Amino acid sequence: MSRHPSSPAAFIVDLDGTLVDTLGDFVEVLNRVLAELGLPAVSRDFVERTIGQGSEHLIRSTLAHVGADADLYEEAWAAYQRHYRELNGQFSAVFPGVVEGLDRLRALGLPMACLTNKPAAFARDLLARKGLDGYFDRVFGGDDFERKKPDPLPLLKTCEALGSEPARTWMIGDSSNDARAAAAAGCPIVLLSHGYNHGEPIAELPALQHLDRLDLIRL
Repeated sequence: MSRHPSSPAAFIVDLDGTLVDTLGDFVEVLNRVLAELGLPAVSRDFVERTIGQGSEHLIRSTLAHVGADADLYEEAWAAYQRHYRELNGQFSAVFPGVVEGLDRLRALGLPMACLTNKPAAFARDLLARKGLDGYFDRVFGGDDFERKKPDPLPLLKTCEALGSEPARTWMIGDSSNDARAAAAAGCPIVLLSHGYNHGEPIAELPALQHLDRLDLIRL
């Protein structure tokens, strides 16, 4: 029996704030970088408002926030990569309902990709460390394409890789970056409330579904 035209034919799932609560990783790594550079630490609240647009944006925003010279970017970027590689996943946890939700999605037998603005190597390592890598046919990071979310390009390229039409490829995310990218790509969006939406209420964004847990998704 064929599936209803509006039902999903594939899934694209965000990582940070959607599958894994990685805020602790970002805070620890950034503050180790800042300490190494002799700069003041940043608060958890600042990091939560700032993450989501890629590591480059996070580092530049952090340097500006602490009043550092923008010329420190290259040194900070190198230190960030070194510390993140070492600490990746140590201060993070899989959100409740994620494993059960991924089991439900996987049981449909549809193609599924993880798409994040996090560098691809860090994303793949984190998924493996948290036991989530086996759910995905493809994993793409922020350095796999010319542009990052909220640009639609990563979603469109991921749909191509999955062999699915955007209109029937559900994006599952936690922020306005995911929602804006999905809208521009023509993908339905499902939004989770436990992520990082730059301090703004996620319920105010239009979505196919708003969920408190991934295993509550209606298929």
